[in-house]
Amino acid sequence: MSDLTEHLRSLEQRLFEPEVRTSVTALQSLVSPEFREIGASGRLYGYQDVITGLLAEPLDGTTRTLTDFELQLLAPDLALVTYRAMRTVPAGPPVSSLRSSIWRHDADGQWRMVFHQGTLTG
Repeated sequence: MSDLTEHLRSLEQRLFEPEVRTSVTALQSLVSPEFREIGASGRLYGYQDVITGLLAEPLDGTTRTLTDFELQLLAPDLALVTYRAMRTVPAGPPVSSLRSSIWRHDADGQWRMVFHQGTLTG
């Protein structure tokens, strides 16, 4: 796995961690202010929607795992990643999804997510 693939995989994985999902500073370091997301509902979310939503999530023991990670470089500073995710909630069945994110290498040297979409897979 290339260094960039491993780096972006680790950033995606960080977004699964409760300590990141509950930290404004950590989220700001990973998500661009221009961020957009198309949710499984088909609704479009903006940066503030996502930050507010993540900060409000209950710490209920939910875990998330990431598999089948792939990277496609779109430009020297722009990358598309795709992967499968599994969300396991203690009181319910696991939820599978196919996910894609676009990451941009910003002027400050940080990779930040600018777009994300998750599609439930059953």
